[in-house]
Amino acid sequence: MRDDLFAQMGQMGLTGLRIPEAYGGQAASAVVAGVAAEEVARSDFNAAYVLIVVGLISDILVRNATPEQQQRWLPDIAAGRTVPCICITEPGHGTDAAALSLRATRTEDGWTLHGEKTSISLGLYADRAVVLARTGGPGARGVSAFWVDLTDPTVTRGGFDDLGSRSIGRASLHFDGTPVGPDALVGEEGAGFVSVMQGFDYSRAIIGLACLGAAQVSLEEALQWARDREAFGAPIGTFQGVSFPLAEQATYLRGARHVCFEALWAKDTGREHSTEAAMAKFWAPKLAAETIHQCLLTLGHLAYSTESPVGQRLRDVIGLEIGDGTAQVSKLVIARNLLGREFAP
Repeated sequence: MRDDLFAQMGQMGLTGLRIPEAYGGQAASAVVAGVAAEEVARSDFNAAYVLIVVGLISDILVRNATPEQQQRWLPDIAAGRTVPCICITEPGHGTDAAALSLRATRTEDGWTLHGEKTSISLGLYADRAVVLARTGGPGARGVSAFWVDLTDPTVTRGGFDDLGSRSIGRASLHFDGTPVGPDALVGEEGAGFVSVMQGFDYSRAIIGLACLGAAQVSLEEALQWARDREAFGAPIGTFQGVSFPLAEQATYLRGARHVCFEALWAKDTGREHSTEAAMAKFWAPKLAAETIHQCLLTLGHLAYSTESPVGQRLRDVIGLEIGDGTAQVSKLVIARNLLGREFAP
């Protein structure tokens, strides 16, 4: 990631989209944030990670932090001076996040953190983080959220050599007695897991739109190639074997985009939207990967080169079929909401 990326996006107002104007933000609706994420992803999919991560963290802090905490933390996020990340996943706990084991131990001055978080987007670059840690007994109610200074020398990091999205600095973070002051607890003690998870219904729709932005620009490139490239004396778009798959993907993209924006509209209007958010999260990244793959095949050998952005987009969007909730978890949420908990897995 470029050193000046956060500052540049801050100057454009992108890092403060979901932050109140009183703290230097734009107070944008969830729908507007979704439009921004899709448009940024059209140009640079990995830059859209900034909107995904910052939007999620902003939502968590606006809903759960005290006014004094918001005054200290949010202006720097909005201006792009703070690079934040969110630390939930652990080596032994991914989907089963409520079973996390990183421990926050009480001290005279607050807490100290002991343990490891892994697969953290922006983990190599972030200077602050929302960290979920166990302060009580087993299960979700024993988990609290903290705003942690990652520049402390007790925090060490290790990056991953990933298939795609290498610029986002996915990393493992080790906390070896990292001090956390009493004023860094976000929300109530023991309520961290629930409060953080509530933010994911918003970010999952944003993720969907970012993936669709990368797919849409790939589709437009493939459509133009179908006009320009000739074979057997005619543009290749005149052959149904070329044009029909592109027509199908255009149709699917429009449907998935509608689901994503429906989730964001429901959030803006105070409606329940966990079903739509789960639909957006499992469908849009999967569809984006399928669409970009089809576009790569349409462009042929031209797109198979590393000089083409199509292959990079394909590698990049696959990561979000995993991150922030797998398709299996999303389908579980959908099934339970449609059938009722007692009639679903």
